[in-house]
Amino acid sequence: MTEVLDCPVASKPMAAGPAPAAGPSAASLPPVRSDDVLRSVPSVLLLVGNPNVGKSIFFGYLTGRYVNVSNYPGTTVEVARGRPTRAVAAETAIREVLDSPGVNTLIPLSEDERVTRDLLLDDPSAMAVQVADAKNLRRALLLTLELAELEVPLVFALNLMDELRARGIVVDVGRLAELLGVPVVPTVAIRRAGMNTLLRRLSGAKVPGIQVRYAPEIEAAVARIVALLPAQLRGRRGIALMLAAGDATLRARVRSHLAPAELAELEATIDVLRRRLPEPAAHVIQRARLARADRLLAEVYTASPERALPFAARLGRWAMHPVWGLAILAGVLFGMYEFVGVFGAGTLVDWLENGLFGRVVHPLAIRLVDAVLPVPLLHDLLVGDYGVITMALTYGIAIVLPIVGTFFITFSILEDSGYLPRLAVMVNGIFRGMGLNGKAVLPMVLGLGCDTMATLTTRILDRPKERVIVTLLLALGVPCSAQLGVIFAMLGQAGAAAAAVWSAVVLGVLFLVGFLAARVLPGESGNLVLELPPMRVPQIGNILVKTLARIEWYLREALPLFVVGTLFLFTLDALGLLVLVERAASPVVVGLLGLPAAAAQAFILGFLRRDYGAAGFFKLQEDGFLDPVQTVVALVTMTLFVPCIANFFMMVKERGFRAALAMTAFIFPFALAVGALLNLGLRGLGITLGGTP
Repeated sequence: MTEVLDCPVASKPMAAGPAPAAGPSAASLPPVRSDDVLRSVPSVLLLVGNPNVGKSIFFGYLTGRYVNVSNYPGTTVEVARGRPTRAVAAETAIREVLDSPGVNTLIPLSEDERVTRDLLLDDPSAMAVQVADAKNLRRALLLTLELAELEVPLVFALNLMDELRARGIVVDVGRLAELLGVPVVPTVAIRRAGMNTLLRRLSGAKVPGIQVRYAPEIEAAVARIVALLPAQLRGRRGIALMLAAGDATLRARVRSHLAPAELAELEATIDVLRRRLPEPAAHVIQRARLARADRLLAEVYTASPERALPFAARLGRWAMHPVWGLAILAGVLFGMYEFVGVFGAGTLVDWLENGLFGRVVHPLAIRLVDAVLPVPLLHDLLVGDYGVITMALTYGIAIVLPIVGTFFITFSILEDSGYLPRLAVMVNGIFRGMGLNGKAVLPMVLGLGCDTMATLTTRILDRPKERVIVTLLLALGVPCSAQLGVIFAMLGQAGAAAAAVWSAVVLGVLFLVGFLAARVLPGESGNLVLELPPMRVPQIGNILVKTLARIEWYLREALPLFVVGTLFLFTLDALGLLVLVERAASPVVVGLLGLPAAAAQAFILGFLRRDYGAAGFFKLQEDGFLDPVQTVVALVTMTLFVPCIANFFMMVKERGFRAALAMTAFIFPFALAVGALLNLGLRGLGITLGGTP
């Protein structure tokens, strides 16, 4: 089953079954803390909220630090920490700001949700700003109810108010603040509207004064669990409800606070509750919270008469249509080809490589080196065939940078528009064939930006099996932005037939490996539940900031590895080993793959970074050493080649050393085998892809 939440507004209560039996009276419920109004403002501020509500924008405003902001969920999977700006520090007592992963519940279903839950429990003195999507207030209120039960003091930031008004919805902010018992601040964070007001209201953070009445069986079990927990523990009612709902991840944390007899009583209480209820306690608890959230929503939401959908909303629906969606996807790919493959790889590369570097940088560098360092070895090291300037910097700046720069711009536009999650929905059926939860589409799409960070975002997936499969597929066949930009450039030169073959082979391999892995690995996959953000006109400021941030990342992370790779080749050449390596690799590179012997150098560089290896193939193609068939074989093999060093270490971090090593050991021979079969197939059938037979 696939469920897509398309930014609902005033939703009706879920028809999940009969309402729970009336609970005890309000007087019998544990009282809200008497120190609702904080005696002093805590020094740690935690940003919490549902996915894709703008928390990272708040973090950037409060700290002055940039973190990636995208118009789809799953961007933040680790905790970002930062010191507040001087202006914020002067206005408040805050000394540290934490940006947490988005959550829909504090009973974690994935690793990123567990991270946020643990943050709230680890620092009981912290306060929170709950960032809410004004259009999805019901979903935000469900989280507020849980925060209230954990006794977290907070300010409620009602974000995206401009999009709410565009839908003809009015929210009574004053009434909402009265019902919640906390400051409520309407904001449009992307424009910084309401942010100064938010700063002024932080000193008034309170524990929300709203509570939920649960079924008598649940209230009785919660009361017994609360009595077992240490009195100094903040949010005992919330912790007790999590335990009653079956949160196994919390029991290890509670175990350290309880004696063996108390722990046995806790387990017995949960077991008794499980037997007394006709359905899981988590369902009964959630249904009661939904009913309470709907009552709150009914008091503050007012909908205007129905309006015609704006063009952006209609475009968002067309993007998921089985026919129009394909047409839009074709248009997106054509636009990327023209901007990246033609303008970036053609016009910009020609201007930088042949113009700036060929006519200015190289001649000037050679003259300077010969004048200042007239030593043959140093001359070759800096400006020789494998020189740091003539090879590493030329590849990294004159060839790869204009390609990846144009791709970064394109990818930022797609991120900011809200198109990527719609693409995920459209191809969800294909991923289901690979035994994956449809949520897996998001890390795969993120992999087109950076496989290393995409491997980190597999934390949003619910099942360990899904995380392993997606990690394997990312390492195997999802080219990162730097590599994909070079691939687009080469395919643009090779022609449409070559592009079609490359796409078919890579996608076919991904599906085949995913299909087989899903049947070999134990475990099950869940269903897709994905919120679709609204389609928006990309903000020029966002695009510029994100593009510059990614270029800075490329220059900091990738370019040094280009230099390292060039030094490695220089050393091999100086020792006379490069010829031996080419000869040793010749049976595979020349015999099986049908590539020139010099292609071995590109594969060597591919061990460091696949985009550097792809740049080597780009240079071979540019110099006329690769025909279209060789281009496709080279690109398929390099796309499926071993992951870059950074991605490998991230695989070790997320999946463990043995799993990362096993994946790499599979990928290396598999990539060469696919490339060899492709070469033999194309040559055997006499297919030239427009090249000379």
